[in-house]
Amino acid sequence: MASDDILIRVEDLVMHFPILAGVLRRKVADVKAVDGISFYVKRGETLGLVGESGCGKTTTGRCVLGLYDITGGKVFFEGTDITKVTGKGRRALRRNMQLVFQDPYASLDPRMTAGDIIGEPMLVHQVAAGNAYREQLAELFTMVGLEPRMSIRYPHEFSGGQRQRIGIARALAVRPKFIVCDEPVSALDVSIQAQVIMLLMKLRQELGLTYLFVAHDLSVVRFISDRVAVMYLGKMAEITRSDELYDNPLHPYTQALLSAVPIPDPVVDRQRKRILLYGDVPSPVNPPSGCHFNPRCRMAIDICKEQEPELRDVGGEHWVACHRV
Repeated sequence: MASDDILIRVEDLVMHFPILAGVLRRKVADVKAVDGISFYVKRGETLGLVGESGCGKTTTGRCVLGLYDITGGKVFFEGTDITKVTGKGRRALRRNMQLVFQDPYASLDPRMTAGDIIGEPMLVHQVAAGNAYREQLAELFTMVGLEPRMSIRYPHEFSGGQRQRIGIARALAVRPKFIVCDEPVSALDVSIQAQVIMLLMKLRQELGLTYLFVAHDLSVVRFISDRVAVMYLGKMAEITRSDELYDNPLHPYTQALLSAVPIPDPVVDRQRKRILLYGDVPSPVNPPSGCHFNPRCRMAIDICKEQEPELRDVGGEHWVACHRV
């Protein structure tokens, strides 16, 4: 694949958070939130990132944006390693990379009006001022389906769906190329989720955006994503096209996840085979040796406990980290 087609490339990303204890606050261990993952995001596509709570999805998204000083690895944006960029260069990069937060109730400053919240990035990055600022502000409100006259209202005067639209407009204010959507619909009602998803898809098409869509709802991910990456305990388990993942899941963990997705047809739902995972997710402080999934895997053999599987292409850009595939 040509390098020009790839907007984001992540190589061996590691993010460990220290655990401090004692009066002197000495480090006694690390939480291995992300433990050596690699993937890429093509220009104009949506890459869905799924997995159980605590698997490292949100941490991955924030590392890609440069919000954490990563423990190891590299993150490239348009060929530039952002982990080595500092000062004004980092600020210029952040104009092209934005974040839509998970909780529309906690991510908006209650003391600021909606207009000030959406307009603040334009002032910080000196995108517009005066009449141009007011015109672009009104355009952003209209773009996300809100009335410009709502700009004088405070967050508590909006519904949850409207607050998330404000969060999306804030991310769009500096005309970014790449947006990390961190579970943007998980805190919303189902009917509102559909509206926000359709809005995100419409904006991607109109503005040529690229998304990293973090979620745990596999039905939502299938609808919005071009490709899907599955994470488990800080590791990448499988990456492939959305239709391929749902029609032909290869990793045992992916198969178990998909078997738990509800099907509206009760006849079909009764006929399918459920895959139950026994035991709890191991601690990221002390993950299992070899494949992290091996204690819960029905297909595990001796090599799974001893050697970490490599994420490899098994054909057609279908990447799997499993010794048994």
